[in-house]
Amino acid sequence: MHIIPAIDIIEGKAVRLTQGDYHQKKEYNARPLEVAKQFEDAGLTRLHLVDLDGAKEKRVINWKVLELIASKTMLQVDFGGGVQSDDDLRMVFECGAKQVTGGSIAVKNPDVLERWLSQYGPDKIILGADAKNEKIAVSGWEEGTEVWIYDFLEKWTEKGIQYVISTDVAKDGLLEGPSFDLYRNMQDQFPDLNVIASGGVSNMSDIEMLADMDVFGVIVGKAIYEGRVTLKELQQFNG
Repeated sequence: MHIIPAIDIIEGKAVRLTQGDYHQKKEYNARPLEVAKQFEDAGLTRLHLVDLDGAKEKRVINWKVLELIASKTMLQVDFGGGVQSDDDLRMVFECGAKQVTGGSIAVKNPDVLERWLSQYGPDKIILGADAKNEKIAVSGWEEGTEVWIYDFLEKWTEKGIQYVISTDVAKDGLLEGPSFDLYRNMQDQFPDLNVIASGGVSNMSDIEMLADMDVFGVIVGKAIYEGRVTLKELQQFNG
């Protein structure tokens, strides 16, 4: 299982939100590159970088942070937040992202995401399937929908999606444990999908349980920043 540390960016700084609420923001580091280098030094190879300003503005804002991290580390960066246009997507890849996550666009402009999937290939595009009560949430979680997550996944796997990052908004940033049932259901219904669990990870036992479930990866953010898990502990996975 891949351990994928997260850096969320607002105004160029590493922050964390609670349940996606921009009013519940905690700043961790004014220099995200320092954080990324700590992850790399610990032997981690991947990074989940989220442009929260971009998610809100519906266009990529913090591309300079991506460019800096991608050029100064060897981390494989997956980037999300505000990627809504061909120009944004091209810029994000040019700035060094290895993969791009499309969430809101998969709901609002599915034709565009489908085109990207065929143009860039399923290794480059991750489906963002964030949910609240198993219904898809979009636009940095500020909007709910009536789209059932499993219907959503069925549609996109039929179109060729191979990777999905799914955050249970109700769990994110609360350090109360991930939505194990959600991920178990995904694995059962879509055995060929590479499921990346996100949100709620609070300790090593959460991570070990996800590893036992054989999910492709787990995104860990607040638990690292709050000292609930150490980078040394995460080295055993070396994903």
